Amino acid sequence: MKILVANLGSTSFKYRLFDMAEEKQLARGGVERIGSPSSRCYLTVGSRQHEEQRPVPDHAVALQWSLEKLTDPVLGCLKDPGEVAAVGFKAVHAGAVTGVQYVTEELLQAMEAMNEVAPAHNPPYVRAMRLLREKMPQIPLVAAFETDFHQTIPERNRLYGIPLEWATQWQIRRYGFHGASHRYIAGRVAELLGRRDLRIISCHLGGSSSLCAIRNGQSVMTSMGMSPQSGLPQNNRVGDFDPYALPLLMKHTGKSLPEILSIMASQGGLLGISGLSGDLRDLFQAASQGNQRAQLALEVFASDVRHYLGVCLVELGGVDVLVFTGGIGENQPPFRAMVLQDLKELGLVLDITRNAELRGEGPIHAAESRAQIWVIPTNEELVVARLTKRLLEG
Repeated sequence: MKILVANLGSTSFKYRLFDMAEEKQLARGGVERIGSPSSRCYLTVGSRQHEEQRPVPDHAVALQWSLEKLTDPVLGCLKDPGEVAAVGFKAVHAGAVTGVQYVTEELLQAMEAMNEVAPAHNPPYVRAMRLLREKMPQIPLVAAFETDFHQTIPERNRLYGIPLEWATQWQIRRYGFHGASHRYIAGRVAELLGRRDLRIISCHLGGSSSLCAIRNGQSVMTSMGMSPQSGLPQNNRVGDFDPYALPLLMKHTGKSLPEILSIMASQGGLLGISGLSGDLRDLFQAASQGNQRAQLALEVFASDVRHYLGVCLVELGGVDVLVFTGGIGENQPPFRAMVLQDLKELGLVLDITRNAELRGEGPIHAAESRAQIWVIPTNEELVVARLTKRLLEG
């Protein structure tokens, strides 16, 4: 069974193609600048690479181009587009609707109902999914929701301090996200250590970041709440924020609530604090040159990660394995060191040399560390492919 896993943006279509018989990645590619007269279309199959510029008006055409190239006798790895059993999506939010679902009009409407909660994610996914259903109905579409992994979180960690009717009638509660990544980490740690009865803290740190406390392979607490705008400060999204500041901001700026929320979702986070960038590579470089706002952004981010690390430690009653994953977690040794500074009394001791030299997967804890500390590259697309395969097989 071959499954194509899609990652959608408002003007982008990226994918990975898996052969699920051996869970082997066959190809990756996509289209950037969709809607432009010169969209960038690219494909990688093994050592073969192909790129071209051409007009791609919408996501359906992007998928059609990708299937044409995947079945090209010279470039591709498929004999026929019919070999693709389904397209799986790492979908974000549909409120109380979660799990792994076939994409139907009813499901799309449930996602649309959460557009205000996930403004950066849901609208482009809904538009593209609806278009693909209309133009390519022969290919099953499957949504694997990020909220699914967090359904095991107990109610005491899901409820806000609001009238209970708001939660029961309108599902105003903590949902959690990055579920595919945290699920992969839980499974991979169990494989590496040969145990499932572990207390794991998964630190998914990247352009979007969250921490998850995992006990016996199940999520019991996570830093994100009702929306992906919450929790840690993101690259350009605000993170946790007191809602009572909103009327004051509206009064002082003269902006409407939608305008303020739009700024918080696009000009906040590390970008807002630094005034420079939401990318840690830029911030470390600027900080090394004396940029104080860049240094402040790094310190705020590290402090918030440490805050939620402490929350996870208390929830789990300790930790057996701490994992760094995501673009920042996997590739920024200096930031890992900032997060773990002076945590020996909590059983977390970093091996400075291992941390600096590691590339890829491996342990970075010191011999005296009571808990193991690992860097594990995540594979969200493989998780989506596995979940899609399971749904197709009934």
